[in-house]
Amino acid sequence: MKYDYLVVGSGLYGAVFAREAADRGKKVLVIDKRPNVAGNIYTEKVEGIHVHKYGAHIFHTNDTKVWKYITRFAEFNRFTNSPVANYRGELYSLPFNMYTFNKMWGVVTPEEAAAKIEEQKKEAGITEPKNLEEQAISLVGRDIFEKLIKGYTEKQWGRDCKDLPAFIIKRLPVRLTFDNNYFNALYQGIPIGGYTKLVEHLLEGIEVRLNTDYLEQKAELDKLAEQIVYTGPIDAYFGYSLGALEYRSVRFETEVLDIPNFQGNVAVNYTDRETPWTRIIEHKWFEFGKDEQGQELPKTVISREYSSEWKPGDEPYYPVNDEKNGALYAEYKKLADAEQNVIFGGRLAEYRYYDMDAVIASALKKSEEVL
Repeated sequence: MKYDYLVVGSGLYGAVFAREAADRGKKVLVIDKRPNVAGNIYTEKVEGIHVHKYGAHIFHTNDTKVWKYITRFAEFNRFTNSPVANYRGELYSLPFNMYTFNKMWGVVTPEEAAAKIEEQKKEAGITEPKNLEEQAISLVGRDIFEKLIKGYTEKQWGRDCKDLPAFIIKRLPVRLTFDNNYFNALYQGIPIGGYTKLVEHLLEGIEVRLNTDYLEQKAELDKLAEQIVYTGPIDAYFGYSLGALEYRSVRFETEVLDIPNFQGNVAVNYTDRETPWTRIIEHKWFEFGKDEQGQELPKTVISREYSSEWKPGDEPYYPVNDEKNGALYAEYKKLADAEQNVIFGGRLAEYRYYDMDAVIASALKKSEEVL
């Protein structure tokens, strides 16, 4: 045994755990099947712009401990997430706030907006929302549901809103103010220099092997360490012996444009059903359109995102947290709990949608328990 810990995966969970173990004097090896560290928060530099290769990642948290921890490894800028919705050429502010209500109904005061929402909720007469459509209408009324939620959500999940569970929509903030900051978080921003640099700082002084597929070389890799920290898909670890868990995947079409500004905002969501992509991300606005020297960047990079049903070989993004998959995960969890000397942690190993701050908190908690 050459190492105390073999950490499989160099995303946030693996990198934080590895850092904590190394700081306590443990010998750690981190492996990743990709040619780079940082998992899905990997950013690569294109035309001086840090491109979020696996989708937009905006750090936000109310957890002071997590914020103090992560800012040891990177300085964060003051980026605020204020997405825009494009419904057939009409632009609306997201999250739903007074700008949205004014554009939708011409209302000017919070009182008028509240009355309009209340009137539409009453018309719908939904007391116990049984699905996402009913939940959304009971929160914001039919107009906003039809224009800003329905098409986007159906593209995102590949299912009719009536066939989706109500709890998915609880993430949508509704505000009777002009605050268009999407996250109600005490701390938020983007690491200056990109997320890859942040993860590289976390892994400083720790041995990392890239292009190394753990499941292909499991027998010999397991011999190297006392304990394994596994952050990959839990069903893959067990060879899909009970069947495959379902995910939604995302396909990106990224292009460099020879113009300085394509849409004037990081995120524009296309909320009609006809537009095939769910949103367009313009990466330069994460860092206010400037390079690290503060110079304006002459080009821009955009990514169109297409939501898709996951199949083996695709990147798994969002767990499909319905009853069937929940029951299957519970069976895999029993197998995982019975594994000697293996810690299962992170989004894929725990089959759950995790914000970045929750991943960090989870890795810190687990490292305190075992170290």
